Amino acid sequence: MRITDEYKQKCVSADEAVKSIRSGDWVEFAWGASCAGLIGEALAKRKDELTDVNLRGGVIISPLPFIEADPAGEHFTWNSMHMGGSERKLAQKNLAYYLPIKYSELPRYIRENCTTDVVAIQVSPMDSHGYFSFGVSITHYAAALENARTIIVEVNEDMPRVHGGYDHVIHISKVNYIVEGGHSGLPVLPSAAPSDIDKKIAGFVLPEIEDGSCIQLGIGGMPNALGMMLAESDLKDLGIHTEMLVDGFVDMVEAGRVTGARKNIDRGRMAYSFAAGTQKLYDFMHDNPSIAAYPVDYTNHPFIASQIDKLISINSAVEIDLSGQVCSESAGPYIISGAGGQLDFVEGAYNSKGGKTFICLPSTFKDKSGAVKSRIRPMVTEGAIITDTRPCVQYVVTEYGKVNLKGMSSWQRAEALISIAHPDFQDELIAEAKELRIWRKKTN
Repeated sequence: MRITDEYKQKCVSADEAVKSIRSGDWVEFAWGASCAGLIGEALAKRKDELTDVNLRGGVIISPLPFIEADPAGEHFTWNSMHMGGSERKLAQKNLAYYLPIKYSELPRYIRENCTTDVVAIQVSPMDSHGYFSFGVSITHYAAALENARTIIVEVNEDMPRVHGGYDHVIHISKVNYIVEGGHSGLPVLPSAAPSDIDKKIAGFVLPEIEDGSCIQLGIGGMPNALGMMLAESDLKDLGIHTEMLVDGFVDMVEAGRVTGARKNIDRGRMAYSFAAGTQKLYDFMHDNPSIAAYPVDYTNHPFIASQIDKLISINSAVEIDLSGQVCSESAGPYIISGAGGQLDFVEGAYNSKGGKTFICLPSTFKDKSGAVKSRIRPMVTEGAIITDTRPCVQYVVTEYGKVNLKGMSSWQRAEALISIAHPDFQDELIAEAKELRIWRKKTN
């Protein structure tokens, strides 16, 4: 059968496609900027026909119609592998639950430990060879497809077709239903405007980056500030190897800072696993041969990442204690994001020849009452989730400086971290360090 005939045969309405979803099913649905909106709306209409349908995804920046249609959570449950802002609000209403991951291991979880009955994802239009590109979200989709009973793709005419890598496409022969979504657009995730504090923190990191370094950036004000500084610098032959592709990388490329010429693997190409940003980013990605889209067990695996010389990893945190334990995913026991790939890149960058890993955070925050609190604490908040254990952490950076914790004893760590805490909290932290018996009285 010709692929054009097969396409016509499998093309159905969203309402028809979701009839394949049954009560009790687990559905792989969305990641980041890729969300099958028509399928979600059609599933919401079936609310009263279904019970105990579990849907899975993460970093969601689009509405989830089936959850909105089921405010009591009697029919659908959202299981998030990394909480975005909207998912945090759902979690507060017991409508979303966190699924803990080490991001590099996610495809293995899906293959070995998770049930996947249906995959319902958004893709780019089919090419002349019968392949649909996963576009902005490669992540773990190929693993989810392997054991699914039913595979539904929603075609978004605006989804960029990306180059691989591997496991970044699906052939029409593997698809059960095709839903045409027309020009659906992609959700915009604007670059956070860097604050003065973000710029100060980025200013401490920039001197540590050399010609030929390979960059991994997260999202937020500080990584955005660093991306801007890199674009404006005179650095040469930078490379990109990251889990998340963001607008800051486009700025670096357009400024001529990125060639990837010195990368040990994927030479001349920017490796990523998912992307979210503005239309500038999505236009940049489309049919761009300098991009290499990969599943996350490639981009994030510490063994693979560590093969790249001078890998620089930049990540943020919620809080850090005086022993060097980093919490990046919860406020006390309350989940606010997830572990994601932070530990992957903390390990990968440190084991890279000439590589460095940075945990960056403002020294303070304001609580709900408006009181200023230190992010550097004697011990992490009760119930806080440890994202990076203390032996893993290398550089810690605030607006007051940077310290390298590798090789430091407990008193040295306490002294170093207090030195970059906000001055208003340093005496208090010293007193707490004495109580914890990790403060050494100097004799000079």
